[in-house]
Amino acid sequence: MTMRASFLYLLLLCYFIFLLSSPIGAKQADRLRKLVKSRRRSPASGQSRVQSVLRKDFSNVYVSPQEGMMEADKIDKLPGQPSVDFDQYAGYVTVDPENGRALFYYFVEAPEDSSSKPVVLWLNGGPGCSSLGYGAMEELGPFRVNSDGKTLSINNYAWNNVANILFLESPAGVGFSYSNTTSDYDKSGDKRTAEDSYTFLINWLERFPQYKSRDFYITGESYAGHYAPELVYTILENNKISNNTVINLRGVAIGNAYVDKISNDIGGYAYYWSHALISDETYVAIQSNCNLSSNVVSAKCMKAMNDASGESGDIDGYNIYAPLCHSSSSSSRFGDAIRDFDPCSDNYVYAYLNSPDVQKALHANVTGLPYDWESCSNFLPWTDEPDTVLPTIKQLISSGINFWLYSGDVDGVVPITSTRYSIKMLGLPVKNSWRPWYINSEVGGYVEEYDGLTLATIRGAGHEVPSYQPERALTMISSFLEGKLPPPS
Repeated sequence: MTMRASFLYLLLLCYFIFLLSSPIGAKQADRLRKLVKSRRRSPASGQSRVQSVLRKDFSNVYVSPQEGMMEADKIDKLPGQPSVDFDQYAGYVTVDPENGRALFYYFVEAPEDSSSKPVVLWLNGGPGCSSLGYGAMEELGPFRVNSDGKTLSINNYAWNNVANILFLESPAGVGFSYSNTTSDYDKSGDKRTAEDSYTFLINWLERFPQYKSRDFYITGESYAGHYAPELVYTILENNKISNNTVINLRGVAIGNAYVDKISNDIGGYAYYWSHALISDETYVAIQSNCNLSSNVVSAKCMKAMNDASGESGDIDGYNIYAPLCHSSSSSSRFGDAIRDFDPCSDNYVYAYLNSPDVQKALHANVTGLPYDWESCSNFLPWTDEPDTVLPTIKQLISSGINFWLYSGDVDGVVPITSTRYSIKMLGLPVKNSWRPWYINSEVGGYVEEYDGLTLATIRGAGHEVPSYQPERALTMISSFLEGKLPPPS
């Protein structure tokens, strides 16, 4: 391993903590760690702080006939599902017929006034992690999987209480999404993900024409800090083309968003030190000996980072105060399955989504053979990704789009310190100063409004905010959709 590769490995290892092994393999944090570790270019390669251009002519975007497909995608009932009063759909949208690339979606309508509520797209990160497995089944979806891996419980704080929620598994190769051309998986990257997601949306709106004129929002977490701004940019650019379907985009909200490499590196160490996970001496040594904006590392810097890795211990970087998943864990240990998030939930979801009956009900089993569903795909390298998307975010802000960054404050993977460093790099003036916001007479988090951007924290939430604080997360996203700050009292 080269010195530069060693540096990248140790840098991310310090605060992207490995989780205990489980049947589902790596998680979002591990996928992000692997992505950054895979960068082995020299500083002279010209990519380090330059945002790649996402422009593409979509005047001839592929649109296939969609008549009757909405009805075919309707889910009668998921196995082990309690009775509900909303409709749900799942299926595939082809985005590249030549290569056979198709993206899987799961869509849940609001139980009340679905015909007037907006559509909210949810994207999980990684890159390469499942929006169905994480977002829908562990976070903001209408159900949570019970510890038996066979039955579901109602999530009373699901986001479809306030919107119609569309979960997209993207790019091809993630979750149930696929390509008939194996080499497609070697070409995965930011550009193709944005292009395919846009093509998906245009076709999905043809399949669900009643939502064409509806207000549309994009949300997500983690590496969706890349996905969402790049998709928003693609939508806005292509809304200008007269013969394209216009997506009525109103805003974007991203949780614990990975948007800038330098601020994430610096903020990661600051967070670990300020939360007593590494020693004063090690933190001072990192500050004194390491240039985190450079790929060049001295022996003293390498030792300091190695010390930090050992000092932080075996914890869950997603939530530095949460228990780990042990074989004896079950939902009975944690009380209410919604209020007290079970660290073994990944295992339950893995078992559920690999059930042939579940795959059939989701219309995901297109071959008749059991599908080997994984929470995160293993394709690497990621072919293109800028170290920063802050220039794109600044451009989106100037376009007038409603832009929120929200952050669970006990996440050590993309911590609140990193998000605050990134916002400071944008140089935005403050409109409404930092203040607490409340729910049930308790502080739910903190909020600060800048000119064109809102920062909201969710107190006591980890990387996957709705998993750990579902009620606070619902209050936060409701405020976002209403175009106002979370309640001051």
